[in-house]
Amino acid sequence: MVFVLVALVVLALLASVHRYVWRRFVGDTTAPGSTLRKVGTVAAFVLPLLSLGAMTSGRIGAPFWLQQVLAWPGFLWLACLLYLTLALLVGEVVRPLLGRVLARRDAAAARTEAGTGTSVPAAEGAVATTASGTRPRTEELVPAGPPRPAEPADRTPATAPPAGTEAESEAVRDAEAAARAETEAKAAAAAPGIAHPSRRLFVSRVVGGAAAAAGLATVGYGTHNVLSGPSVKRVTVPLAKLPRAAHGFRIAVVSDIHIGPILGRAHTRRIVDTINSTSPDLVAVVGDLVDGSVADLGSAAEPLAGLRSRHGSFFVTGNHEYFSGAEQWVNHVRELGLIPLENARVELGGFDLAGVNDIAGETEGQGPDFGRALGDRDRSRAAVLLAHQPVVIHDAVEHGVDLQLSGHTHGGQLWPGNYLAELANPTVAGLERYGDTQLFVSRGAGAWGPPVRVGAPADITVVQLASRQA
Repeated sequence: MVFVLVALVVLALLASVHRYVWRRFVGDTTAPGSTLRKVGTVAAFVLPLLSLGAMTSGRIGAPFWLQQVLAWPGFLWLACLLYLTLALLVGEVVRPLLGRVLARRDAAAARTEAGTGTSVPAAEGAVATTASGTRPRTEELVPAGPPRPAEPADRTPATAPPAGTEAESEAVRDAEAAARAETEAKAAAAAPGIAHPSRRLFVSRVVGGAAAAAGLATVGYGTHNVLSGPSVKRVTVPLAKLPRAAHGFRIAVVSDIHIGPILGRAHTRRIVDTINSTSPDLVAVVGDLVDGSVADLGSAAEPLAGLRSRHGSFFVTGNHEYFSGAEQWVNHVRELGLIPLENARVELGGFDLAGVNDIAGETEGQGPDFGRALGDRDRSRAAVLLAHQPVVIHDAVEHGVDLQLSGHTHGGQLWPGNYLAELANPTVAGLERYGDTQLFVSRGAGAWGPPVRVGAPADITVVQLASRQA
């Protein structure tokens, strides 16, 4: 029941956001019945359906080819929707300001035109004034000809207007125009949303165009970050119990590879090559390796067999393995040469390396068991724990772990997702201390959902252990 309620809330939120985006990008910028409006309206219905298909096709067991067809447009649209919406919200601040600027500019132009007026050419024989303000001589205006008979002094032409009428009418018109311009300016400043239709359309197109450019450019940048592969980070972690002989031991930590319908074999090969280039002493794959079954993605994971290190490669499950058949994947990575640590521990030269299953395994009776992994060990030795989710740090502290290596958060993956990740995780990325235990959280090497990272670049981290005795 709770799941259904959450699903309905999410669908309602998606519908509201899509309605808002359609209104700003299509409804406010196109004419009713136009081709552009029809195309935009169709897209407003098709794109969210593709996104829903991309998110659910794997869970309902759809053919893998269909998952791949839906994944790229469906997941990319979710990233576009996020950043287009954020850009439009910024545009809501710019919109009234731009409207006021344009209204004042138009009002100023109207007042200038009203104050200047327009010149009317003098009719033939009319009396005009020169630029210097003097009246021209009559002979300059009236052509030579036979003299006309003089009219009586008290006789006025029937068609002549009363003296001063034309000047007074022009002054009245100028005053009325200035008053109208001032009224329009005040109205526009008080209610910029109720602007002239052409001005409102111009503002909508400018703001919408800028928002589209900013949103799509952000998604393009974030997609490039994922497809170009993770960068290598290095961090030194001192451990009080680490013997001098193990000083400088290097662990290549990689998490959240997320092999799936979008990130396939080439993605895995790129990660393997990057890890091998660091010449690590040990490789730790800390969960969320895949988004799919062994049947669909087994071949995409095969490059993992090429990992090279002095002490081997180790693997613990993440929550996504339990969505994809954890037991089958544990067996498959073992065939590829990785060593699964299922609530287990191995003793290396200088420290203990332990691993626990992910919390998601509790639904299958395969959750983390710290007692089994760490309960009977010699606490005088340093202990390094592989655990997918950072939230188990308190169990690690209780069992005397010196260093926990985790992933899961993606560093937020899509800004401002890092603020949401902070609500659910003690550490989102990097190294922090909890009592006598240090926790390092990797941002991950892949991406879940949209193949986009903004503000949280993918990484593989070489953790170098340092002995305080050295």
